[in-house]
Amino acid sequence: MKRMTLDQMKDKDIGLVGTPERDKYEFELRMEVLGDMIKTVRKERKLTQEQLGDLVGVQKSQISKLERNTKNVTIETILKVFSALKTNVRFSVEMDESEFNIA
Repeated sequence: MKRMTLDQMKDKDIGLVGTPERDKYEFELRMEVLGDMIKTVRKERKLTQEQLGDLVGVQKSQISKLERNTKNVTIETILKVFSALKTNVRFSVEMDESEFNIA
């Protein structure tokens, strides 16, 4: 049986890097990791979802949704959550210059 790397398996089963299917997969994976990070840091700070919600100014249910599914949340809310958790956040923006026709 031929061995494959994880990237080779993703290329085969999900699509090559840069395809809409692969981009969607990678985005959803990053969002899931973000929710997990919020939950982990919240627990390290010994805060309940309700306590974190109070610090951020949202309901406990919003924190629960954020930890489970960060796809439908604003960057402002994410920044407020990490600020309330007393953590630093760095965002990275990458531009694909091939998409722009600069004359």
